[in-house]
Amino acid sequence: MNLMRAFDVTTSLMTSVGRLGNGHDVDSLGARPQKPLILYEYEACPFCRKVREALTRLDLSVEVRPCPRGGRRFREEAIRRGGRAQFPYLVDPNAGISLYESEAIVQHLFDHYGDQKVTGLLSLGGLGDLNSALAGLPRILAGRTARPSRTPSVALELYSMESSPFCRLVRERLCELEIPYRLHNVGQGSPSRDEFLKRSGKMMVPWLYDPNSEVGLFESAEIVDYLETTYGENEDLAERDEAHLSSEQDAPR
Repeated sequence: MNLMRAFDVTTSLMTSVGRLGNGHDVDSLGARPQKPLILYEYEACPFCRKVREALTRLDLSVEVRPCPRGGRRFREEAIRRGGRAQFPYLVDPNAGISLYESEAIVQHLFDHYGDQKVTGLLSLGGLGDLNSALAGLPRILAGRTARPSRTPSVALELYSMESSPFCRLVRERLCELEIPYRLHNVGQGSPSRDEFLKRSGKMMVPWLYDPNSEVGLFESAEIVDYLETTYGENEDLAERDEAHLSSEQDAPR
């Protein structure tokens, strides 16, 4: 393991430890959504982290449309749908509702797809927000800013659980490259694990499947390399987006 890889793994692990492993186990489950949930978010956002933890705990899949700073692929779409550049932003066509604010989104998910009771770190309000922000400091620059990329014809699929430091490294790169993907959560105790095992051949995450190339990969380092090689582009993002960045303000909640 080279030094940069060791740094990435260590700091990602620090974030997982800082959140006390939240987003590892599955809670009591309720009804399952019939139509896909859609989430506009970016990996480094502490409020988005809380929503992803809830998704793992409720064993929910979601269509992720990454909206890193400076991104152009989905940010404008999110603004058209909701009226502002604020994240996370959840669209639930099953309930006919769209929501900002992590607290509201988490409560909605537990009300409709859990047992209505939000527990643990997700129930702590402002203290939970502070903890999420502090836990994310070791990876504060990763999964935050858009980088040049090519758009896949079909969205990718990622099997993951929020607490895994290796899954985080993959989600960060997907976010930076603005690659849309279907996030399948398979936390400890997930009833979705049997189906995942049949599909992938072993119970290990992360697992990325790219339907555009019919490639499936397990190891986070190999997945990141694949994403860079297949979808990354070499150009100066700073020059391309200088005006865009200077005019845009975030309100991540």
